[in-house]
Amino acid sequence: MDALIGQDELAFFAEMPGMLPVYRALRARLYGELPDTVIDARKTQISLKCPRIYATVSFLRARGVPKEHLTVSIGLAHRLESPRTAAAAEPYPGRWTNHVCLTAAEDVDDELVGWLREAYVFAREK
Repeated sequence: MDALIGQDELAFFAEMPGMLPVYRALRARLYGELPDTVIDARKTQISLKCPRIYATVSFLRARGVPKEHLTVSIGLAHRLESPRTAAAAEPYPGRWTNHVCLTAAEDVDDELVGWLREAYVFAREK
């Protein structure tokens, strides 16, 4: 993963520029801990791949989430049992998509990065 943020990533934040610092914090942690992550920025989401998608970044809304937020959707073999989980779905057996909403750079903590690391390993084993 390149340390510089690409134009497609910057364009993604046009609708909610206040969340760019949160994404920068997330990206910096991933760059330091999972450096072979490939970032694929599209109009509605940013995919984090290894080479399979293990997480996405979007503005997905969930009940009770502030208007200004960033949703990190994490693919795991289990549902996250955490108060930080805004929503979770099991699209097929043994594959959970857990949505965690971030509102500040401080939300990119060791717990979140641990879940992302777990998702990274899970995606590589599939």
